[in-house]
This record gives sequence, C-alpha cells and structure tokens, in this order.
Amino acid sequence: MSTEVKERYSDADLAEFKTLIKKKIEKAQEQLEIYQSAYKNDGNNGTDDTSPTFKAFEEGSETMSKEANSQLAIRQEKFIRDLKNALMRIENKTYGICRVTGKLIAKERLLLVPHATLSIEAKNMQR
Repeated sequence: MSTEVKERYSDADLAEFKTLIKKKIEKAQEQLEIYQSAYKNDGNNGTDDTSPTFKAFEEGSETMSKEANSQLAIRQEKFIRDLKNALMRIENKTYGICRVTGKLIAKERLLLVPHATLSIEAKNMQR
C-alpha cells in the first residue's frame, strides 16, 4: 500500500489559502497582544482607600482574570504556531493533505479550519 500522495491543491488554491492564513495570523497576533497586556497590566483601579474586604475580593478577581488571560494567551500562541506550520506546508506543497489518510482535506474544511492536518474521515477515526 503506497502512502505517496497522488494529488494536491493547485498553486492558485495554495495562494488563496496562504492569503487566508496570513490574515488569520495577523488577527490572532493582535488578539494575543490584548491578552498579554491584560495579564501584564497591574490593574490598580484605585481601591487603596476602600474597605479591606472589597480590596481582597478585587485582588482575587484580578488574579483569576490574569490566569484566564494567561491561558487564553497560551492557546492563542499555539493557534499562531499551527497557522505558521500551515504556511510551511503551503511552501512545501503538502498543504491540505491529511496526515493519516494521505487524501486531500475538503476545501470547505480548510476554509473553516485552515490549520487542519486531518480530514473529517481521519478525525472521525480518532473517536
């Protein structure tokens, strides 16, 4: 059984995906900067003169918020890395080929999830 790929997306299709992915990377990096500035911000909202109970509550909330933003930033960094890997696959002309079945991933799927490396068929086999 040959695992050699016999078909791939055309250069025109690859160029279309490349444009889509670059736009997604740009938006994702903007979002990442927002998350990073949110968890790096000291968030002092001038509560120094308010009741100690309120201040303790706010500090706890701030810590939770920083942790949530940190987690969002980590997920966003992975998303950007996945998109950049997709760009490399475009350059290698291996983009859109399922890493399990060796078949082309449906264009509709790639338009929705441009960093996908599995076809729906392979994804369903994982369940």
